Amino acid sequence: MNIVVLVKQVPDSGAERSLRADDNTVDRGSTDNVINEMDEYAIEEALKVKESVGGEVTVLTMGPDRAAESIRKALSMGPDKAVHVVDDALHGSCAVATSKVLAAALGQLGADLIICGAESTDGRVQVIPHMIAERLGVAALTGARKLTLDGSTLTVERQTEEGYEVVTASTPAVVSVWDTINEPRYPSFKGIMAAKKKPVQTLSLADLGIAAAEVGFDGATSTVLEHAKRPLRSAGVKVTDEDDGGVKLVEFLASEKFV
Repeated sequence: MNIVVLVKQVPDSGAERSLRADDNTVDRGSTDNVINEMDEYAIEEALKVKESVGGEVTVLTMGPDRAAESIRKALSMGPDKAVHVVDDALHGSCAVATSKVLAAALGQLGADLIICGAESTDGRVQVIPHMIAERLGVAALTGARKLTLDGSTLTVERQTEEGYEVVTASTPAVVSVWDTINEPRYPSFKGIMAAKKKPVQTLSLADLGIAAAEVGFDGATSTVLEHAKRPLRSAGVKVTDEDDGGVKLVEFLASEKFV
């Protein structure tokens, strides 16, 4: 089976993150950059599928040159090879443009199964899996907490607030996963050394047949106009009980429209 797992490099969620002052995009140079946490679960699930039915796992990343660091980290976990879409014109791309680029790359790879994290910690829009599936004309099995295969049939337990739904589809398909689906393996020393020799193909927009005007700020369907840091937390309201504490509490809750 030809399995492709989508991996994104994001600013470390454990550090303070910010937007750039010049163009309101994520400031990726102000902190360490790592593999998007949810994508590690996607990598693990791709490897489990390969171990179960055989095939090959390819890592696909869209990002600047420095994203190569996360590609090598992903390869050290066990995937066979990687494809890196890199082009200066991609800076400022919205989710719609991102899905177009990734779908074009996936079209060249001919994947039977595409696995990705349900969301990224920098954007958190949760729409890329759906957009890619729509562009490729394949099924989208999203928010998976469990994935099983029977020949060309995929069955997913789709995580919901109330429990889970069981959905099925045939390959090719896009599956997005939550962190409840598995426990990602740690790269071994052997895996880290092997990752240095695994092939990484780079693709430009020209290679994908996409014009620069279709991506980046020029092709964006949404734009951040301004941003500001989260305000400091203010002191709370203290209610002193003078035999009317209950009344004061209800009045406060009513003023905040809780009751």
